[in-house]
Amino acid sequence: MRLISSIALALGLVCAASGVQARDWATIKQSGTIVAASEGAYPPFNYFQGPKLTGYEIDVMDAVAKKLGLKVDWRALSFDALISSIRQDRFDVAIASHGITEERQKSVDFTNPHYCSGGQIVSKAGGPLKLADLHGKTVGVQLATTYADAAQKIAGVKEVKTYPKDTDALQALMGGRIDAWVSDRFVAKTAIAKNTSQGLKAGDMVFVERDAMILRKGNTELREQLNHALAELKADGTLKAISEKYLQEDITCSN
Repeated sequence: MRLISSIALALGLVCAASGVQARDWATIKQSGTIVAASEGAYPPFNYFQGPKLTGYEIDVMDAVAKKLGLKVDWRALSFDALISSIRQDRFDVAIASHGITEERQKSVDFTNPHYCSGGQIVSKAGGPLKLADLHGKTVGVQLATTYADAAQKIAGVKEVKTYPKDTDALQALMGGRIDAWVSDRFVAKTAIAKNTSQGLKAGDMVFVERDAMILRKGNTELREQLNHALAELKADGTLKAISEKYLQEDITCSN
């Protein structure tokens, strides 16, 4: 029920977002509100607690807005729609664990990263944990992610199955429909801790990445303001505190 309610709320938020346009910094500052989007289905980074959007990235965006003297008007929609929605000027910014890649940089601009992570193999007890063990196996990933791209490049994998949400891929693993799941290492850590009865195990890292907010290409002054706020939050220890709240460690990039 909670998942269904979250999806329904997310769809409602998307509908409410129609007609909203990405704006430059001067317009945002004058309005006093920044319109930000996330997915809401990627714990512990962004997810719903009942009707409330929460998680590490939600707290980070709220803290950035506070530094800039703004309130946040939140929107939520599926991960695979966020980049296209930014290009359609439906939001000012999105924060949803987008790894910085050359391909994505053709469509959107990135802020400086708010955390560093990477893709990790997860399987049930006795399942494949090393890259070489994935030969002839079926791997589950979330659609339109860097994890999906990375899984396609693993030598010998029998099949890569994509799912609309990362939680769907996790459910497929626990249900025995796939042999392994590739996801963010912190998402994996949370899933393993929350599903102890499933005997989930963390395996090899597939790749390392830097994750950042996305915004419309050429919206330079807004990007600079966001980067300035992120730098201040890192310097004053706020990002570290938010990291430890949700992940029990500091996940900010070292440089």
